[in-house]
Amino acid sequence: MEKLADTQIPIHDLIRRRWSPRAFSERPVESEKLRSVLEAARWAPSSRNEQPWAYLVATREDSEGYEALLGVLMPMNQAWANKAPVLILTLAHTQLQKDGTPNRHGFFDAGQATANMLIQATSLGLATHQMGGFDVEAARQRFHVPSGWEPVSVMALGYPGEVESLPDQFRERELEQRRRKPLEEFVFSGTWGHPASILDPSGSK
Repeated sequence: MEKLADTQIPIHDLIRRRWSPRAFSERPVESEKLRSVLEAARWAPSSRNEQPWAYLVATREDSEGYEALLGVLMPMNQAWANKAPVLILTLAHTQLQKDGTPNRHGFFDAGQATANMLIQATSLGLATHQMGGFDVEAARQRFHVPSGWEPVSVMALGYPGEVESLPDQFRERELEQRRRKPLEEFVFSGTWGHPASILDPSGSK
């Protein structure tokens, strides 16, 4: 099922097509496609080229690893994510490699790398859904996450599935129209809260 974004201004089709479904097919993701998605993360920009991200990947073929990662999700997410053939834990490095001081850009840069993954996945016909609903401490302990690294989110990845495969409580949400704030609410100029003049087509040159 496609849910194309109803944009204010034309954007790249891959961005317009990307959304976060809960319905996944149990069809396995080909290894070369999964590697391609991860390669996209590798080439994201980062402050000082620190590349402060890491991904713990669990495929259904690795049943022990998959169940371990599925097990840290909140029950509401487990109810639908258990159909996705791939689960990926995203982690951000919060310290600079050079001297161990705090890296205030770690989360930002990890987000950029993950955004690359989402777009690459979309280009390959794959669906993604990121979840903040997971037990951070359980993930930290279960996967022996070292000091200085922070579990950020868990991504479900796979081929799109049928809405009818979802538990009843998720079907209506799957069909809801996608919504975003208008540009005027978050793009400012001059001072905070003042919509940027570039957003007014009548004032553009």
